[in-house]
Parts: sequence; structure tokens; C-alpha cells
Amino acid sequence: MKAIILAGGLGTRLRPLTFAVPKPLIPVGERPILEILVENLKRHGVSDIYLAVGYRAELIQVYFQDGRQFGVNIHYSREDKRLGTAGPLRLIRDRFELSEPVLVMNADIMTKLDFQEFYQTHLKEAAAITVGIREYEHVVPYGVVQMDGGRISAIEERPRLPFHINCGIYVVSPDVLDLVPKDEFFDMPDLIGTAVRSGHKVFGYPIREEWVAIESLGDLTEETKKGG
Repeated sequence: MKAIILAGGLGTRLRPLTFAVPKPLIPVGERPILEILVENLKRHGVSDIYLAVGYRAELIQVYFQDGRQFGVNIHYSREDKRLGTAGPLRLIRDRFELSEPVLVMNADIMTKLDFQEFYQTHLKEAAAITVGIREYEHVVPYGVVQMDGGRISAIEERPRLPFHINCGIYVVSPDVLDLVPKDEFFDMPDLIGTAVRSGHKVFGYPIREEWVAIESLGDLTEETKKGG
């Protein structure tokens, strides 16, 4: 099993930490976020990891080198310009001649997801893209009023609105990457929307295991308290 990790973001929401180091190298406890992710993928049978790198890429390459010290093979794809979250996938597919479905995930995710089960579900469903999804409730912090013309018909205090959110973890079959324009900025939501409109099967896989995306200093502090 092979995995692509999108590690080229600027990490603007984690400044000032990311002025010095790229977001994937920020430590959670004693180890960088990306090291924890790499070791987790190895435990689930990933042998080859392709890192799409951009901002401060040289620091990531110095730290991980060829991956042997972590028990995996690490390959690098450096972007000359920002390509979004889907653009690097076509670049890597073509550069490394990938011909099988590949795990794809953002470099800021910490999860206990069973990656093998996730991958095998993609194969069983014969999907073009499998998207890791999660239930999320948004609590409206006010009383919500229902109107009937000018009359109030009901009011509900702080209702909970359920959604399914994209967890930034995917399995992508190589052929669907033909939908990604070459050398252009293209995000995963763009690819998913284009795939759906083109008639490709896009499957939603519910992630019930622990999952968090390190998006802010608050997320980082919380995960550090938990010990990563």
C-alpha cells in the first residue's frame, strides 16, 4: 500500500511557529506531527510514502531523508508553484508512474483510523475516490425563530445542526486523476465535484475512530496535553 501526504502548506494559522519550521515538523509532545503520521501509516502496512512538499521543503527532506530510519521508503515531489491539494496528486502519479489506488491525506492529521480497512473498502466499492467523512454537529448559539408570514410559529434555543465533514483522508484511483488539469492550482473539493459530475463513483467512508486536524495553536496545545 502506498500513500501520498500533502505536506506543502504554509501553515498560516499556526504562526508564529511556522515562520521557523514548516507545519509538518511542529512537535506534538516530543515528535513532529508528520513523524507520528508516518509511523502510523507504517503500522498499517504502508511501504512507500510520497511527500508533496513546498514551503521549507529542505527541512522536511533533511529530517526524513529516504525514510529508512522510519521503516518506509520516502519519495519527494517538490512543487515549483502552489498546486492546491489535488494538483500534486497528478504530478506524483505521472512522475512516479503510480498505477494502483493510493492513500492521500493532509500532513496535519492525527487519527487512529484503520487505514487498511479504509483502503480495502475503496477496492470493494470499486470507487474512483473514497472520502473519509465524520459526523459533526454545529450548535447555533442563539434561539432560532420560525416565521409564518409576520407571525412567530416556533422558537428553538440553541439547535444542533448535523453535518458530515470531509476529514482530509482519501483513497484515490489513478485514472480519476486525469480530471486534474496539469500544472494548475486544483483542490480536492474541485476534483471530487468534477468526478461526481463526470459520473465517477465517490464513496463516503465514516471515520468513527479518533481524528483531529491540527488547524490552530489551540488544537496543538490540546494534542500535546494528550501526548499525541
